Amino acid sequence: MNDGASTMPSIEVAILPLRNSVLFPASVVPVNVGRSRSVRLIEMCSESERPTVGVIAQKKSETEDPSFDETHSMGTLARVLKVIRLSSGNYSVVLQGLGRIRIVEPIQLDPYMKARVLRIPEATARGIEIEALSEHLRTAARRLSDLLPNQNRESSTSLDNVQDAGALADLVASNLPVSNSAKQEVLEALDVRSRLRKVHDLVDRQGEVYRVKKEISTMVSEEMSRSQREYLLRQQMKTIKRELGEASDDEDEIEQFREKIASLDIPSEAERAARKELKRMSSMSSASAEYQVARNYVEWISDLPWKKSTPDRLDVGEARRVLDEDHHGLERPKKRILEYIAVRKLRSDVRGPLLCFVGPPGVGKTSLGRSIARTTGREFVRVSLGGVQDEAEIRGHRRTYVGAFPGRIISGLKRAGSRNPVMLLDEVDKLGTDYRGDPASALLEVLDPEQNSEFVDHYIDVAFDLSQVMFIATANRKDTIPAPLLDRMELIELPGYTIEEKHAIAQQFLIPKQLSEHGMTPERLEFPDEGVNFIVDQYTHEAGVRSLERRIASVCRSVAVRIAEGEDDVHVIADPPRVEKILGPPKSTKQEAERSPRAGLAIGLAWTEAGADLMLVESSRMKGTGKIHLTGQMGDVMKESVHAAFTYIRARSDKLGLAPDFLSKIDVHVHLPQGSVPKDGPSAGIAVFVSLASMLTRLRVRPDVAMTGEVTLRGAILRVGGVKEKCLAARRAGIRTVLVPKLNEPDLDEVPEEVLRGIEIKLVSRIDQVLALVLEDPVAVQTTGTAIPA
Repeated sequence: MNDGASTMPSIEVAILPLRNSVLFPASVVPVNVGRSRSVRLIEMCSESERPTVGVIAQKKSETEDPSFDETHSMGTLARVLKVIRLSSGNYSVVLQGLGRIRIVEPIQLDPYMKARVLRIPEATARGIEIEALSEHLRTAARRLSDLLPNQNRESSTSLDNVQDAGALADLVASNLPVSNSAKQEVLEALDVRSRLRKVHDLVDRQGEVYRVKKEISTMVSEEMSRSQREYLLRQQMKTIKRELGEASDDEDEIEQFREKIASLDIPSEAERAARKELKRMSSMSSASAEYQVARNYVEWISDLPWKKSTPDRLDVGEARRVLDEDHHGLERPKKRILEYIAVRKLRSDVRGPLLCFVGPPGVGKTSLGRSIARTTGREFVRVSLGGVQDEAEIRGHRRTYVGAFPGRIISGLKRAGSRNPVMLLDEVDKLGTDYRGDPASALLEVLDPEQNSEFVDHYIDVAFDLSQVMFIATANRKDTIPAPLLDRMELIELPGYTIEEKHAIAQQFLIPKQLSEHGMTPERLEFPDEGVNFIVDQYTHEAGVRSLERRIASVCRSVAVRIAEGEDDVHVIADPPRVEKILGPPKSTKQEAERSPRAGLAIGLAWTEAGADLMLVESSRMKGTGKIHLTGQMGDVMKESVHAAFTYIRARSDKLGLAPDFLSKIDVHVHLPQGSVPKDGPSAGIAVFVSLASMLTRLRVRPDVAMTGEVTLRGAILRVGGVKEKCLAARRAGIRTVLVPKLNEPDLDEVPEEVLRGIEIKLVSRIDQVLALVLEDPVAVQTTGTAIPA
């Protein structure tokens, strides 16, 4: 269709982009101008008489400085009627639409937008169809004006004054509360029939929307009126009973609960359950036990955060700052937390993972959970699961039992006061089980995102949505976590800290914290680097930093006593002599005296709940008849390691220079010191073999070598776990060389660089490689023929 634009000459005009509105021809609207380009344009217009500008709507309202590609090509030529300066760089401009225009050629973006445009003349249309469409549009617009709140009556009466069909459509569209995209479609409809139909559809759709809103509003108003009527009747009844002397505190309490339930935004099922209990309470004496049971139930229902939540703070940069501020090191957990926040920022409906921090005590598992809550802006609540054996501790007790109470999950939500807290499930590896049920199985429903949206606590007996809770678990060891729970967890291991990391943690976190808690300042008590290193090296040999913090606190208390006794000008420098005077002689756990080079003594590395530690293996021989004695609280797995190593030696006795009947005249005793401590695990095979071979060949073992690995009857060395923790323990104990199975070579990537610089790692795949690396006299090793073939 020829719109006549080709016969019109093009003109150059300044372009004013509108962010949140569309200007129609013949409309007069005020517009606030504050963007730099638009301000320069308006200041230019204020210097002209009767200036005109091209008004174009942006495609996206959030675009701050749009280009021509980010605006629509069709807009309205407008006259600037009035310019009002509101403040510096902020104007209010009154625009009058003159006619449609189309951009044909952009000219400039700065200092303000300018383009060459074509003026599009308004098409004229006559006929019965146009008149019918116009009349229908007037009627629909009047009906809509009766439904719209705060509708301007002048716009309704002006419908009769507009005779042109195209202008009528523009007038109605400009006053409709619809999106800018819908108004832009009307502006671009050059055919009058099409324009009338578009506007008529918009009016009908808005009319239907407001009719439904009015019906809903009427229903809500009737419901509120009924509630207000019930409230007034209850108040009148209360007043009458008070005048008659029949009022009671119980009724006041029930009424308070009823008002509280009515004011809360809780699910209808929970509200019905609470009102049912209130009705029962009204017919019972407050002295009865049933009354107190019902009262406690209603109180729990009213105190739970059914729909109360805290907004998530999903700023990755801020999260990184908070995590670095709260924790030194722990790069892998920090990285995983930042990934979680980044994903939640991109997609808010994603189901949160169940992170499980596994590591020895004192490495920062619980404090990481607090940092996650602080980072995301959520509430934090800790639920201790250590020693829990009753399933009701998770699911809650049924109210038919005496002393019934909700489970720990619902109780934690009440303490948090929010339905989306960070909930730390502490020590999931210490869950128990007995005749009262399996709490680990009960936790499956809590932690499974497919089920926990309708978790039912037996006490509350109403479904509660746990899908918004971010669950985090902690454990000291992975192998004791129930397998179904372990399958649903993403494990993040925190093996422990190096000496350098402990020093940094003490200076950055522990010392300032303890000084503050003991009311002191660095001017009163100073911890130099050598003093901190002395405490770390001589008084703490754990994987975490709890013992380190206790030692620092002991030094602070010693100085606090002097200050409290009235000493003036107290300034203590906690250097090594001062620390030793306060803490006493160092209680070294490196067992230097036991690690003198001698035959029959080998140093193994064992994984424990506290990280890892040295495990001495002692072997001795005596006259006898070939018996083997095992002591030191060995478990079944470790006993099997001793028998496997001994069988390997007996099968290759000639290669070790032993007589074929060497066992007929001696007994062998294998002992693990600290006999009161149970020991078990599949990693002592190498140490047992070295101890036995050294004792039988009378060759001494180097005291600076530790080893880990399991042995088969064929002489192969198997892969073991906890390599990182064992390397940390060896470094703390002053070991120089560590023997690690060749199959564990990939695990060395997780060992910190500073630890690898302090020890030498030897990878072994066969048992015949071991003795040459650990015995003190390599020449003697060769002369005894210990190069044992496979």
